[in-house]
Amino acid sequence: MRDPEPCRIKHTEEQTALLEESEEQKYYDVKSREKTCSQTESVSLLKSRVKKSFICTQCGKSLMSKQSLTFHTRVHTGEKPYTCDQCGKSFTCKRSISVHMRIHTGEKPFTCDQCGKRFTCKRSISVHMRIHTREKPFTCDQCGKSFTQSSNLKNHMTIHTEEKLHPCDQCGKTFSRASSLKDHMKVHSKEKPHSCSFCAKSFSQVQYLKYHQKRHTGVREYMCFECEKIFITDTELKQHQRIHTGEKPYKCSQCDKTFSRIEHLKFHERIHTGEKPYKCSHCDKTFSRSDTLKRHERTHTVEKTYPTHVGRVSVIHQLY
Repeated sequence: MRDPEPCRIKHTEEQTALLEESEEQKYYDVKSREKTCSQTESVSLLKSRVKKSFICTQCGKSLMSKQSLTFHTRVHTGEKPYTCDQCGKSFTCKRSISVHMRIHTGEKPFTCDQCGKRFTCKRSISVHMRIHTREKPFTCDQCGKSFTQSSNLKNHMTIHTEEKLHPCDQCGKTFSRASSLKDHMKVHSKEKPHSCSFCAKSFSQVQYLKYHQKRHTGVREYMCFECEKIFITDTELKQHQRIHTGEKPYKCSQCDKTFSRIEHLKFHERIHTGEKPYKCSHCDKTFSRSDTLKRHERTHTVEKTYPTHVGRVSVIHQLY
């Protein structure tokens, strides 16, 4: 049975993570029952127990045990009773927090027998092995592109399925939800009502503030199952995963060149449009990228070091 598609439930990133934890717990629940069966117990009896299903009343999903159903139900309720005392991240089941704690302890008990790379959990090494086997079991039914992970396929599918019905009357950008458009409009109004308590920097949306504050606290909670690199935000993780998948979903309308990140597409399109929005305050020269402007502005300054009674001090002089 497919995941909650029949009733068209759209899971958030948090809910998707919960669902994966639920699926993983289902696997270990069955494995633990296999181990507890006595050697004399018949295989047919074990199979009959596994076949017994428990139905979720929220989405109709069939689970193999009552415990698995309990974990799955937390996808809908959002309940996460197990909290990490190191970073505050919460989980739906005890086993998930045990695996998570290895991020903090550095423990990596699973080793790849092909290349020797070590991993914190069994799922990570299973996904990693597909690099060696070149297995890509998750295929897009729209374009035939294949992926090593189901999460990468889900991210890819938004290219085909995402409807954008709410256009911005200021810049023409479209959004799939009215709430996303409302948040976007703050960019044009320059409204930034959410301030950081660490550095007083302000943001137009509360999620941007939360992402920013993690840079102060050092909390990194999104892990790539291909290489186990950890990221502060889910957006950074998705961008990183394209290194492994080779996916370049952003296509130039002028020359068909494709890019893995939308900002790279925007930079590229300025080659065609000739747009140079970044202007030097010293000589009025314009540039298509902010980093190019910064490099240029250094040509207007020179750094000199002078000896003093307490050591040496560097002073930046402007050139005119």
